[in-house]
Amino acid sequence: MSTTCAIAGGGPAGAVLALLLARAGVEVTLLEKHADFLRDFRGDTIHPSTMEVLDELGLSERFHAMVPRRMSGLEMWLDDRVIELVSLKGLDSRYPYIAFVPQWDFLTMITEAARRYPTFRLIMEAEVVGLIREGGSVRGLRYRDRDGEHELRAALTVGADGRHSDVRRAAGLVPVEHGAPMDVVWFRLPREETDPVTTFGRISSGRMMVAINRSAYWQLAYLIPKGGFDRLRAQGIGALRSSIGELLPFLAGRTGELASFDQVSELRVAINRLRRWHRPGLLLIGDAAHAMSPVFGVGINLAVQDAVAAANLLAGPLRAGHVPESLLRRLQRRRTPPTAITQFAQRIVQNRLIRPALKGVPRPVTLPRDLPSVPIVGPLMRRFIGLGVLPEHVRTPDAPPNAGARPAPARPGA
Repeated sequence: MSTTCAIAGGGPAGAVLALLLARAGVEVTLLEKHADFLRDFRGDTIHPSTMEVLDELGLSERFHAMVPRRMSGLEMWLDDRVIELVSLKGLDSRYPYIAFVPQWDFLTMITEAARRYPTFRLIMEAEVVGLIREGGSVRGLRYRDRDGEHELRAALTVGADGRHSDVRRAAGLVPVEHGAPMDVVWFRLPREETDPVTTFGRISSGRMMVAINRSAYWQLAYLIPKGGFDRLRAQGIGALRSSIGELLPFLAGRTGELASFDQVSELRVAINRLRRWHRPGLLLIGDAAHAMSPVFGVGINLAVQDAVAAANLLAGPLRAGHVPESLLRRLQRRRTPPTAITQFAQRIVQNRLIRPALKGVPRPVTLPRDLPSVPIVGPLMRRFIGLGVLPEHVRTPDAPPNAGARPAPARPGA
């Protein structure tokens, strides 16, 4: 097969880029190695910057019809007081809040919107196994599905397949690691009507958690020292249940719902970034180019911004059938500063707050009770969290969609 742009990875970066290119009249093939988008404990915080992109794509009404849970601020609970860390109230945006939507619902919405265009094709259960190289350039990729191995030739190949990118590995690109002091254990517990309504962080000497209100349940992130998951397992599930109950007493009677470690998911936190996001005929975006810490919950939004910037810059050349590497270099120059600044801020939080807290420092930081009200600092934090360093806006045209939606093939020949 052949296509103009082959995108590996049906996550937020790949799906949004595929939609933007398809609506601009570019033939694009999106490959996702799983049979569906259903993966638990995936990032699902949609910030104002992304909701503005959805609005520009005419998808805001559909997005909000999914009734996302909204959060306009974030609190930190210490042993003796509560600190308001961030408030998005007053943000210069139509959407002064963070929305929580399961990532599979977000991706389904994006790919269904892309299916309206005849230039879009989605292939599920397609695992990248290599790149096609000719004359010093990447000319497409090889992938494997239930029917065997196939070649997909393309003018541009995009790796948007996450922090463990198969495309990146095939290209021989290795990111620079910036380190993280923690990993995260994700799990959920039932929520009751009398529980707190906010999403908040909880710090006590030697322990830290984040509690996300999902209406019917709490999604909980229990932070552990880097590489400490095996040690946590060795202590037994009872030790984890006891620690949760001590940190959040209102959940103490429900920790029995955690019967074993089969109900938890480990996230090995990493912050890294490629020195070079491209090769001739090849581009890396999203987590494949720069893995983000869960601090600030901005991973999806940085990935979407990469996709918008890439479409704005590359749609025209792709329609002409050729993308010079100078344009890929230009894209990296545009997206590196917001990525590097965000990662720098994440590292500050990790080193000044999270690392001391996990080491047992009684009060790792001294902050005012109402940080959003502090002049300069409060407004800067509001904009940084809500819109990011360099918010992107859709500049690509919207080609007329096909008269009726057609289902994308699940595999070649379907």
